[in-house]
Amino acid sequence: MTSQSTSDPQTSIVPTTLRAAFLVITGAVLISFAPVFVRIADVAPTTAGVYRMLFGAMTLGMLLLLRPALRTGWRKSWCASALIAALFAADIWLWHQSIHYIGPGLATLLGNFQVFILTLVGVLWLRERVGWRFATGLGCATGGLWLLFGRDWTALPPDYRIGVIFGLLTAVAYGLYILTLRGFQIRHPGIRTEARLLQVTVLCGIMLAGITFLEGFSFTIPDYRSLAALVALGAFCQVGGWICISRGMPVLPAALVGLLLLIQPTSSMGWDALFFGLRLTPWELTGAVLALIGIYFGFRSAARRDPYRATRGRARS
Repeated sequence: MTSQSTSDPQTSIVPTTLRAAFLVITGAVLISFAPVFVRIADVAPTTAGVYRMLFGAMTLGMLLLLRPALRTGWRKSWCASALIAALFAADIWLWHQSIHYIGPGLATLLGNFQVFILTLVGVLWLRERVGWRFATGLGCATGGLWLLFGRDWTALPPDYRIGVIFGLLTAVAYGLYILTLRGFQIRHPGIRTEARLLQVTVLCGIMLAGITFLEGFSFTIPDYRSLAALVALGAFCQVGGWICISRGMPVLPAALVGLLLLIQPTSSMGWDALFFGLRLTPWELTGAVLALIGIYFGFRSAARRDPYRATRGRARS
């Protein structure tokens, strides 16, 4: 008797659990390099965002040309994508500024607090109820924040405090971006996610270019090292990481996804220590671990209430 796994055409399309886990891990690691590339590219933070969108759009465009099915609906709903892109531009601007002030690792950790924004919006707007997972996560995250920054807040340099505030605002902007993207994808089911992402990437790049012009920064890429970093930021982090995670997530249990996605902020902090000399005191290290535990429980809370939201509330990209 022939095995069904060899005769069912869908079994070759849907990833196995092991392959899905590998895809999520690969995506998380790719995305973890995003703040590193922003830091080593010798351009202004907003300029890095412009080229991230440019090279990301070019990569997506080539992908959609090679696979026509992925561009379904790309001509529609550009006004909705403009709103999504505005929130994404705010997220990118805030995050890149935070990276500039406090480094890739801590900025990425703060940005991952978006899981709490997703839940709080659900509580305040949709009257959703939260359980012990959210309370545990929020408590751990708050304690971690205090150990990382609150103990010596007044002694921190002003620029560093600005970077922390920008990092927390990044979480707000990113959470609203995810919710808006999700809402329009539900309202307009005829538009492929890849096509929507291309629209958002193009519009976000235009918005960031306008901000760069107003800030008075140059669009010049100074050397090949910066060019390589910006291409990698757009092609591998913006597109490659997102594709890997979005392909692997739906196959895995939410608990495993939440655990695997912690690879991204943890790796970013590791790269920060390795490449840029990040050093944490024992209290700060404890705070970082508590924050990661809090993020995990926050993800579990979102996944328990709304699996679709959890799969879209992915790692920082």
